[in-house]
Amino acid sequence: MASAPVKKPKSTWLNLAIDFGPLLVFFLAYRHYAPVDTAKDTYGAAFAVTRSTVAFMLATVAAVVISKWKLGKVAPMLWLSAILILGFGTLTVWLGKKEYIQMKPTAIYLLFAATLFIGLSRGKPMLRYLLEAAFEGLDHEGWLKLSRNWGFFFVFLAGLNEALRHTLTFDAWLAAKVWGVTSLSFLFTFTQLPMLLRHGLTQEAKPEAEANPPHD
Repeated sequence: MASAPVKKPKSTWLNLAIDFGPLLVFFLAYRHYAPVDTAKDTYGAAFAVTRSTVAFMLATVAAVVISKWKLGKVAPMLWLSAILILGFGTLTVWLGKKEYIQMKPTAIYLLFAATLFIGLSRGKPMLRYLLEAAFEGLDHEGWLKLSRNWGFFFVFLAGLNEALRHTLTFDAWLAAKVWGVTSLSFLFTFTQLPMLLRHGLTQEAKPEAEANPPHD
């Protein structure tokens, strides 16, 4: 009798590295290449955006490969993020306009929100399939509420990103994206835990819910 295949163990730290590593690479690459005065040295600023975008794209491809290799799968959210990053990144490098890489989060947030709301209209909690995470014990109503809440939060993030990219410099927008939006996502995830626990989320699943919020 053949033995059952052994599932690859989950690694919270590896998940975090795969999810947020490419964005951190983009941030560090831009800081490395950016001129001291980006307002005066526009050529140097454009060069920094191009170089950091290439690094972002390469890091994203590496994240997909590592996810498949180490975790045995690539989450749908990661696939979608990779496709949009490569698409908008190519436009940024080709046309030399940083606006395209700034528009990428808005596109991802709106696509996520649309997916969740379309699923809700059909009574299906799409977040359950998008996350592919272990929320053991969470009932159907809990999944529906979680999908609804994240749908509205993604709409909020899309509006926030548009406001930030139109009012801040690229440097300030990038810092807000890396630290501010990421912190908001973790904070929002934490606020969902009481509702999740009321709908059957087990204590074993709680740490993963905190460490792996949906993101762009």
